[in-house]
Amino acid sequence: MRISGCLAMRYAINTNIQYKVSRIHYSIANSQFSITIGGIMDRISVLLAEDHTIVRKGLRSLLDREISIEVIGEAEDGREAVRKAEELQPDVVVMDIGMPGFNGLEATRRLKKRFPGMKIIILTVHNNEEYVLQALRDGASGYLLKKAAPSDLISAIQAAYRGESFLSPSIARTVIDEYLRQTEKVSERDEINEKLTDREREVLQLIAEGHPKREIAELLNISIKTVETHRAHILDKLDVSSTAELIQLTIRKGFLIKDL
Repeated sequence: MRISGCLAMRYAINTNIQYKVSRIHYSIANSQFSITIGGIMDRISVLLAEDHTIVRKGLRSLLDREISIEVIGEAEDGREAVRKAEELQPDVVVMDIGMPGFNGLEATRRLKKRFPGMKIIILTVHNNEEYVLQALRDGASGYLLKKAAPSDLISAIQAAYRGESFLSPSIARTVIDEYLRQTEKVSERDEINEKLTDREREVLQLIAEGHPKREIAELLNISIKTVETHRAHILDKLDVSSTAELIQLTIRKGFLIKDL
């Protein structure tokens, strides 16, 4: 078929090739057709960070059906999310909170520190106000509850890519009001973040999750003696005297996020 001028007919049959269209798409017998003006579309590259495999695969299946989005990688814990984001440089990271290694809030903080332009959408079951405010303080572009409609996730990704923010409607008003009140304040968790080094925060997360010293040493590729030294420094800096008190503190301040 031959068409002259700047208007061209493109087609994609059972492939991941997609094109910028005049918002008109046709799906016929598992084949996608679109009319293109001005060439190939810039798709939004997305990294999925979610520790539950069945949820992660479901999210991927959902996003793979969206013409404007391309899932370029997956991660099942916070440490892998940071590593893959550094490697793949996605436009948007969809980040769960309750993950092993270190949680999604810590992963968000690290990624935004290293890559300020990277967009991060928190997707979680947690509607705790402190988690929402911490995510926004750490630089997340949006906060979405897992009970939201699938279309909300797509809208959140597209909004983040455009440089906009997106909050689940059920929490938006409360969050905005509280966020405006607290913008000039330093939270207690921020104060703790300032006291601890990156390595100490990693050790803190793993201790709070119940990992023994030997396992922490293996995960972080350090000696058991070094783990003990970090633990001693953490206890001293946070003014607690036992692991039990430390775990209570991490839950209260949002360092340890338990799945519901």
